[in-house]
Amino acid sequence: MLVPPFRWSCDSLVALPRASAAGITLFAKNSDRPALECQPLCDVPAADHSHGAELRCTYITIPQVPHTYRVIGSRPYWCWGFEHGVNEHGVAIGNHTVFTKEPVNSSGLLGMDLVRLGLERARSAREALEVMVQLLAAHGQGGSGYADKDWPYHNSFLIADPEEAFVWETSGRHWAAKHVSTVASVSNHLTIGADWDELSPDTVAFAVEQGWWPRDSTDRFDFARAYRDTTVAPEVISSGRHGRTCTLLERAQGRVDAAQLRGWLRDHYGRVDPRAGVTPADPEYFSICMHADPVGTTTASVVAELRSDPKQTLYWACLGSPCASVFVPIFLDVALPPVLTEGSESQSDRSAWWQFHRLLERVEQSWEERLPLVRRAFDALEGAFAERVPELLNASQEERQSFVDAATVEILEVASDLIRRFR
Repeated sequence: MLVPPFRWSCDSLVALPRASAAGITLFAKNSDRPALECQPLCDVPAADHSHGAELRCTYITIPQVPHTYRVIGSRPYWCWGFEHGVNEHGVAIGNHTVFTKEPVNSSGLLGMDLVRLGLERARSAREALEVMVQLLAAHGQGGSGYADKDWPYHNSFLIADPEEAFVWETSGRHWAAKHVSTVASVSNHLTIGADWDELSPDTVAFAVEQGWWPRDSTDRFDFARAYRDTTVAPEVISSGRHGRTCTLLERAQGRVDAAQLRGWLRDHYGRVDPRAGVTPADPEYFSICMHADPVGTTTASVVAELRSDPKQTLYWACLGSPCASVFVPIFLDVALPPVLTEGSESQSDRSAWWQFHRLLERVEQSWEERLPLVRRAFDALEGAFAERVPELLNASQEERQSFVDAATVEILEVASDLIRRFR
């Protein structure tokens, strides 16, 4: 039986260097949240902190560390944590709701808090995993993941850097981790079975004690089989999307590129973006871009190009539903234009997120007629941005700043023009 508030979508994908066309790590995520929950970007500078300093997360206060790194992330307006983000060392992390047989605490660290903490405190994917494991053990996870509902949930995470990646899935303070070999996709259910690489110390014993795993079993422990709960959310809700993204990644091994990932994130049943490499005839027909509130609506997306030189890391940020929006490329050594970081629960012309939401509302009034017009305009912009990227990788910081500022102005001008046309 489904239990309110039903908002349990999110999908992340990663392709490591040998699986990508350019020989770099590619990370992508759709953040599926309540349709009217503004999710602007957040620009957190690197900082030094005094001894004994404390840090207020969304619900609890924890000890601060001596130094934190610069992070760009996507933050629901009401909470401290991030749905996804990238730091100055090229570490990318995203989280996802998962359902397990354990109850969730009423207070603790949100999965979104763990994303931001991992990014602020780690120089690599491995270090981020270790940091987040320690924080989970010390503080637990809990507290509502929504501003308008009292509904806490467990989390899974995809953690990547220019060289390696990990899937980390949790249930309370219990967890399993798996090292990614080439490609991986994570959705809203536990996916690590007997193929885990690491487990928290008491994961097996707790499952045996609860009767979730046979005491006398000689099989290798299966984390998902023991901990996954399918009574709250039927498997089809996330398994269909997860199966589709896994299939797309496997088909594209060795030639995955950023444009293709942007196409997958915005795709509806193979109908939206031909660069996604899928057609409506494909049997994996599940939509990756979500428009099913209260199940979940895609309200922000990222495609990150993670290179060994952190200054060449590229954060393709999309505000709002990617099918009716545009990815703008942001380098990690430039400042974010304020319009990208503005946003609260109230609609505002000063917020890029709200402007793209207004455009989506206009498009949904006449989907078949208006969406192609939006895609023609924004695809041309994304193509032009992508053509500039190679020369900007080795450009000066001033040139990159000028590019990001101008690209932001341009996407908002095009969005405003489309809004006027669709009245």
